[in-house]
Amino acid sequence: MFTSQNPFDVRCEWGPQGVAVLEGCRTFIVVDVLSFSTCVAVAAARGVEVVPCRFDDRDAAALADRMADVVAGPRGRGYSLSPESLLSTPRGMRLALPSPNGATVTLEAGARGYVLAGCLRNRSAVAERAVTLGGPIGIVAAGERWLDGSLRPCYEDLLGAGAIAVKLTGSLSPEAAAAVTLFEAVSDRLAESLMSCSSGRELVERGFPADVLMAAELDADAVAPELHDGRYVQAPGDKSPPSRGVPTPR
Repeated sequence: MFTSQNPFDVRCEWGPQGVAVLEGCRTFIVVDVLSFSTCVAVAAARGVEVVPCRFDDRDAAALADRMADVVAGPRGRGYSLSPESLLSTPRGMRLALPSPNGATVTLEAGARGYVLAGCLRNRSAVAERAVTLGGPIGIVAAGERWLDGSLRPCYEDLLGAGAIAVKLTGSLSPEAAAAVTLFEAVSDRLAESLMSCSSGRELVERGFPADVLMAAELDADAVAPELHDGRYVQAPGDKSPPSRGVPTPR
């Protein structure tokens, strides 16, 4: 039995299970800094719509046939969970993006309220949109996975949660306040911090240091990707024009 964070305006939890704990929230912000949320921000800034799908979803190809033009592949092969790979995406494309963490959290949150994809690159735009949509606001740090599939809380998502929470109005839960404390402690050295954490070092060792550096760019994208009809689209008011129009919010 878990005690809720209901007394607070801004709340923070981990992973898909955290969505259920925060189900009283009106607006959810999914944070997966390395790299789902960062990819969604990069894509949205270029007028690309992103269809989130679970990483082990065998129906991803069928999903793409219905809702997307392209299915992202493994990192290093065309469009993928590498933010750098999405810099060349053409405006108007719909991309199915499988992800074991950020996409899974997105799909859990989608039935419960408004959903935004947040990261360091778009933290100000996402915070502004979340305030417009209304609270309570639940920030869900997606986390990583241990080898047995269980949730591994990770540094980069707590950092991203703090970067967003510090821009929000209202009372912070202790969990959200802890994330803010982390962000404020390293805000002047975000790239160094991300490159040094476990997930960042893993990507560097695999040959993707540019992905980590892109994820560390604070407020690089003035977009707040919002989930509508199973896909992330540019929210009304984003500075970049929407790719195929933005549905009316629910």
